[in-house]
Amino acid sequence: MSSISTVAKRKALLKKLLVTIQKNEKAISEALYNDFKKPAFEAYLTETQYVISDLKHTISNINRWAKPKRVWSSVLNLPSSEFIYSEPYGRVLIISPWNYPFQLAMCPLIAAILCGKHGCFKAFGINV
Repeated sequence: MSSISTVAKRKALLKKLLVTIQKNEKAISEALYNDFKKPAFEAYLTETQYVISDLKHTISNINRWAKPKRVWSSVLNLPSSEFIYSEPYGRVLIISPWNYPFQLAMCPLIAAILCGKHGCFKAFGINV
């Protein structure tokens, strides 16, 4: 099973995504205006800045969230220490709706990368 295994790889991918979105913020805003007639300020406020703040929050907390969690040992296993390790499994299909197309496509992608999964997009209204 293919996955984004290490936390360092996930963090690097999220940082790369953040830089890419920041570089192309104007183009994203123009595309949203051309496709949906969404004003630049609304696109900035509800689409790109929301995704950028979500990315920054995820990047700053990924190490803490990916850390193994200690759980109580059962009496049968004493003396032992037990941990829960979160490991990626499977893939994610992201179907973007029409009302907030950029935000509601990118935020699930951020969560998928955080979990170490690969994402696949399908835009609303496009039949393949």
